[in-house]
Amino acid sequence: MPDGADEVLEAVAQQIEERFRMSLPELRRAAAAAPDDHQQAVEVLRWYGHLQRDQAALEQSEDALLDAIGPVPGELSDAQMALAHRVNVAVATRDGRAMVVRHLLDPEAARTSFPGTWRFAARSAGRPSASTTSPAVRPAAAPPGAARGRTR
Repeated sequence: MPDGADEVLEAVAQQIEERFRMSLPELRRAAAAAPDDHQQAVEVLRWYGHLQRDQAALEQSEDALLDAIGPVPGELSDAQMALAHRVNVAVATRDGRAMVVRHLLDPEAARTSFPGTWRFAARSAGRPSASTTSPAVRPAAAPPGAARGRTR
């Protein structure tokens, strides 16, 4: 395992423990015993589990890349470039999970309501379908290559 590989996990675990004022094992037991009473903890622990899984995947990707490159790095082959891309994706995924956990731990974010956040999640019964909406009401088309309101 490279030096500092667990820094992200350790920092996030410390933030979780500070937020809930108990160790991760204690928090897991409390959330498992009464999930309805600890809904925020259940959600944080779920995302922390994703973070742990993605950290392990990152480490495996890094190990595979290091094995493929060998002791004397040179110009990368196509297979090595594919492994390097896999490492980049694993880093981005791991960092995204860490951001979600940190957001869930933010007491200000928990109190803030964003009414438009889930507007594209599902159509409600009272919302007109695209076939009944007049063209003047429809949003303008996005320029090529742009993804309106979507993130990965």
